[in-house]
Amino acid sequence: MTKQEEAGEKKGSPRDLLRLLVYTKPYRVRLAIALVSLLIANSFGLVAPKIVQHIIDAAFTRRDVAEVNSLALVMLGAFALQAAFSFLRSYLLSYTGERIVAEVRTQLYAHLTNLPVSFYESRRVGELTSRLASDVSVIQTVTTGAITELLRIGFLLVGCIAIITWTNPRLTAVMLAVVPVVILSAVFYGRYVRKLSTRVQDQLAEASAILQETLSAIRIVQSFVREEYERGRYRDRIREALRLAVRSSVASGSFVAFIILVVYGGIAFVLWVGSRMVLAQEMTAGELIAFVLYTFVVGGAIGGMAEIYGQFQRAIGASRRVFELLDTAPAITDAPDARPLTAVRGHVELDGVGFSYAQDRVLPVLEGVVVEARPGEVIALVGPSGAGKSTLVSLIPRFYDVVEGSIRIDGNDIRNIKLSDLRQAIGIVPQETVLFGGTVRENIAYGKLEASDEEIETAARAAHAHEFVSAFPEGYATIVGERGVKLSGGERQRIAIARALLKNPAILILDEATSSLDSESEKLVQDALDTLMRGRTTFVIAHRLSTVRRADRIVVLDAGRVVQEGSHEELLALGGLYKRLYEIQFRDRPALFPAEA
Repeated sequence: MTKQEEAGEKKGSPRDLLRLLVYTKPYRVRLAIALVSLLIANSFGLVAPKIVQHIIDAAFTRRDVAEVNSLALVMLGAFALQAAFSFLRSYLLSYTGERIVAEVRTQLYAHLTNLPVSFYESRRVGELTSRLASDVSVIQTVTTGAITELLRIGFLLVGCIAIITWTNPRLTAVMLAVVPVVILSAVFYGRYVRKLSTRVQDQLAEASAILQETLSAIRIVQSFVREEYERGRYRDRIREALRLAVRSSVASGSFVAFIILVVYGGIAFVLWVGSRMVLAQEMTAGELIAFVLYTFVVGGAIGGMAEIYGQFQRAIGASRRVFELLDTAPAITDAPDARPLTAVRGHVELDGVGFSYAQDRVLPVLEGVVVEARPGEVIALVGPSGAGKSTLVSLIPRFYDVVEGSIRIDGNDIRNIKLSDLRQAIGIVPQETVLFGGTVRENIAYGKLEASDEEIETAARAAHAHEFVSAFPEGYATIVGERGVKLSGGERQRIAIARALLKNPAILILDEATSSLDSESEKLVQDALDTLMRGRTTFVIAHRLSTVRRADRIVVLDAGRVVQEGSHEELLALGGLYKRLYEIQFRDRPALFPAEA
């Protein structure tokens, strides 16, 4: 077991399971009815052996046929009522259990969507998916099923022990001698099973992560001919999970076999002692049969308690993993006095901004950055790889918070603005466009969910996307595939631009939106970007000369600092880093930009 797993084991506790009881509050009436049904059904179950006792004594001692017949009808009625109330209990508990699990999944998903980008930089999506699926399913066995089964078995156990103690204390003492053995065995077994169960869930989570990564990047996998390698990685995790699951099953089977031997061996001994008491006329045959039936119920209950104990131990590990996520507080939230952002003009000021990633505090990514973008201005950010350009634009929508300095929009510190209002005012078109697996219409409408078909088409036309979308047989109802795999890079970018146009943000961030496109697609996308940028404050991580030249100002970053600022012509005349980058990037492209030749 890894150190991480061992640490997780130490965190797991029954308190995590008790926290699940909070989810039962809306269903208290149903649970109360289910509990009453459970008590009634079990009461009829406790009465049945006594009825058997009277039937046997009536048949073999008193030889009263009428009494046998009437008692048989009474037993049939008791069993019928027991079945009816058992069904009611089962239905109500199943209904409540499914609702609770659905609520846990929904709350967990909602919480995950609120966690910042930094959280996902250290997590694998497949692992999180596994927690939503398998871990919550494990919890489902406990939320209502195992708890009520524990109540049912506990009620039967207490009731049966009370009845047989009153009936024959001597035999009861013989029967209860096996209980300490079972309890001690269950404690040691439960610890072992909990460790194995947590390790199985961890391996399945890793397998899910590999599955998600492989299928998401299937083109890369196949292009590098790494199918066998990925199959091997997945197979190793599944085999390890299988090995641990088999160990858990063997442990469970061995324990159950041991319990059967101890409990039913004790019942056999009780039957032997009781038979001698019948021969000595110390009890009737009916009393012995009833006692043995109660003993079977007690034996089954003890065995059931051991199995439920194992379920609780497995669920402790699963609930620990779920609540570990739920207890992860979002690092970026609204301030207590956060103000709404209305009528955004788009005046953005970065004042002495410093930033470093949490895991690399000693290595600042940005230091003392000062940039001002007036409403409607286009600011181009250029610099070598690793200069901090993408990090800088990620601070504006608060994907991360600044470590030093401040960022203001229309004079308001963004940390004092409602996060939803801030991000609603900002549109982002990244280099690698991410589309959802639905239709073209759904992807464009993501910018404005209530948009009409006319608004969607208008945005698509402005983004130069209407032409190719209309050429599809199903038009805007065309399924784009996972991450837009059915579309070309240029088509995906234009869909993303249409989505941003529909959002109609005051501030725009373009993160090398044309850098990976061919010349023809670049021109179409650039035309669409020109439409999108019109009248908006725009930050452009510039890779193409055409975008740089049209910017109102160019900010040159190097090693997290602003080293130059000015227009294209001013910076070329000034020399330095910008001129060197210009010469490296564009000296071999005179045909594209004859004006620069």
